[in-house]
Amino acid sequence: MRILICEDSVLLREGLVRLLEDAGHTVVAALPDTSGLAEAVHAEAPELCILDVRLPPTFTDEGIRAALELRASDPSLPLLVLSQYVEERYASDLIAAQGGPLGYLLKDRVADVAEFLASVQRISEGATVLDPEVVAQLLTRRNRDDRMMRLTERERTVLALIAEGKSNQAIAGLLFLSEASVEKHITAIFQKLGFEPDESGNRRVLAALAHIENTGGATKPTGQTGAAR
Repeated sequence: MRILICEDSVLLREGLVRLLEDAGHTVVAALPDTSGLAEAVHAEAPELCILDVRLPPTFTDEGIRAALELRASDPSLPLLVLSQYVEERYASDLIAAQGGPLGYLLKDRVADVAEFLASVQRISEGATVLDPEVVAQLLTRRNRDDRMMRLTERERTVLALIAEGKSNQAIAGLLFLSEASVEKHITAIFQKLGFEPDESGNRRVLAALAHIENTGGATKPTGQTGAAR
């Protein structure tokens, strides 16, 4: 896979280059800031862009704003935001935006190289991969509205796992339910929230997150980093 990296820390940037190339990928560009990002994406046609949130010159939100711009210019381009924290101001906009595969992982919570490389691969294959802590912060960002209040406690738990990107099979295993029961809960959730059921995986995750970001939720997601089915 052709990968572009935008990371200001030289040690982390070079470490990512070595890690990804050792895994068989090709790093087509490794940038320290966003000044030449759009041009590099156009020239190199990467199959995945990995961006830090805090980049020069202000080290605040340059990276995630650049990710939003890339999503707007090329909605199908897979993106992986790799950060030390959740930039709530723009993270919800990025997650809810219509477009291609997306990942948002927290650097300090990436404890296993194999799992990180697996996440990179899943994103390239069309999955949405979100750190559970990212989902948890977006879930609790705003107050619930009447639609969320319609959900039962079990349905809120299922919705949180959907937002993580868990498959129906994974949800069934975590909650000790049959897959048929999970399907019934999901159908009820979408009916109560006014969403049409969508079996495309990524759309299901994005629809749930778009709603949750605007309404909040009472149940924190559990488990490890999820992938859309």
